[in-house]
Amino acid sequence: MQSGFRAGHGCTSATLKVLNDILTAIDKKHYCAAVFIDLAKAFDSVNHHILIGRLDSLGFSNDCLAWFTNYFSDRIQCVKSEGLLSGPLAVSMGVPQGSILGPTLFSVYINEVALAAGESLIHLYADDTILYTSGPSLDTVLTTLQASFNAIQFSFRGLQLLLSTSKTKCMLFNRSLPAPTRLSNITTLDGSDNYKYLGVWLDCKLSFQTHIKHLQSKVKSRIGFLFRNKASFTHAAKHTLVKLTILPILDFGDVIYKIASNTLLNKLDAVYHSAIRFVTKAPYTTHHCDLYALVGWPSLHTRRQTHWLHVIYKTLLGKVPPYLSSLVTIASPTCSTRSSRYISLVTPKTNYFFGRLSFQFSAANGWNELQKSLKLETLISLTSFKHQLSEQLTYYCTCT
Repeated sequence: MQSGFRAGHGCTSATLKVLNDILTAIDKKHYCAAVFIDLAKAFDSVNHHILIGRLDSLGFSNDCLAWFTNYFSDRIQCVKSEGLLSGPLAVSMGVPQGSILGPTLFSVYINEVALAAGESLIHLYADDTILYTSGPSLDTVLTTLQASFNAIQFSFRGLQLLLSTSKTKCMLFNRSLPAPTRLSNITTLDGSDNYKYLGVWLDCKLSFQTHIKHLQSKVKSRIGFLFRNKASFTHAAKHTLVKLTILPILDFGDVIYKIASNTLLNKLDAVYHSAIRFVTKAPYTTHHCDLYALVGWPSLHTRRQTHWLHVIYKTLLGKVPPYLSSLVTIASPTCSTRSSRYISLVTPKTNYFFGRLSFQFSAANGWNELQKSLKLETLISLTSFKHQLSEQLTYYCTCT
């Protein structure tokens, strides 16, 4: 399953799928273990002969194969520094980075590795790979994962790709079951409590404590720089700087880490309020409801909720990868009532709190809650939906 370099796919969709599988397993009181695989200089290690063979197996014509062979041939590289140019060095491996064809060719090169996953699940995002499995028995889970990991390593060696041992980690996700002190069954790897997967820090408890701590630190650092140089900026410049340098940090992956506790999310509210104070010059005694009104921005909770509902609606429109759209089902009404005319989703059964955090449950639940006020009978365009949604959600904080 490849999410890298594909239209409609992204880091967020890939992480939502993986988290859905993990949370669903935890909800069943199963153990879930994963190996995060990182390759060393993957794009620079592509063997041209193997890649041409891959293209041949996909049915490319001889003329196309000859064109690609010529495309890879006689490439050189050199370095220019302070007007001096180094001697040329022949490039006999790798796909040209920065090219249009490079990412596609790398995907062709690596995708068949997924066939070696065996009984484990696998998700690829370019050269970032997660291999994971779950089950009621910890020994069985680790044995299965080890067998899959061995097969994946063998496939990578066949492609002349090497694992970055310092960045390849294993993790046992656990929210309620007893955990071993060490995942000794997974050879050649050290266990880890935290791992940065596609830009989001995951921890074994799925609390997102580490991720929010990193966000806090990054935003605080930027806000500190802005405050130290505030005399250099006009009001309009301050507004633009925060929108371009602070908000994207808080927005990235917010539909993933939104399941964190309110205690952790409140820490992000604090740095968000500092950013608004930088723009508005409001004193620290100003209530955050007034801050939102002064700058014309919603609360972070509303931003997260808006982004989340956008993802759900894109799922209904089929604008997300099939591995996400397959997790939601439009309900078929059993009787004719006023509410049965509205589009609703089937809410899957869950056993515990963890299941309600999964994509398949929270997407259905979130949409059905929205429909109590939105009352859509047919699917409309994404632009029209966003417009209607902006009228439904509370734009400013309404706390008392």
